[in-house]
Amino acid sequence: MTNRSIILALLLACAIATRTLAAQHPATPPYKRDVPGKLLPQAKISEDSARALARVPGSTVKALELEREHRHLIWSFDLTVAGKPGIEEVNVDALTGKVVSVVHEKN
Repeated sequence: MTNRSIILALLLACAIATRTLAAQHPATPPYKRDVPGKLLPQAKISEDSARALARVPGSTVKALELEREHRHLIWSFDLTVAGKPGIEEVNVDALTGKVVSVVHEKN
């Protein structure tokens, strides 16, 4: 093997190792996240899918919670919108994916 081949093989091995570690230890989200391990297996709609359904134009997720509310399993998102006071709370049914409520809460 030439030096170039060895370097390329090492770079490839590092890339594979980095991808494997990233998959095993995902980055901490930049928002408060409360997802109880006992509820997560009950959710048929993934966190990522629920986040996509909970979109509000120009918003950023401030907090996320998976919870039982009125006997329903829901993904609850607190979203901030640039230039708008308060938060938008969007609840997505964790079993059906239906957006069950969108409420503006003032600070």
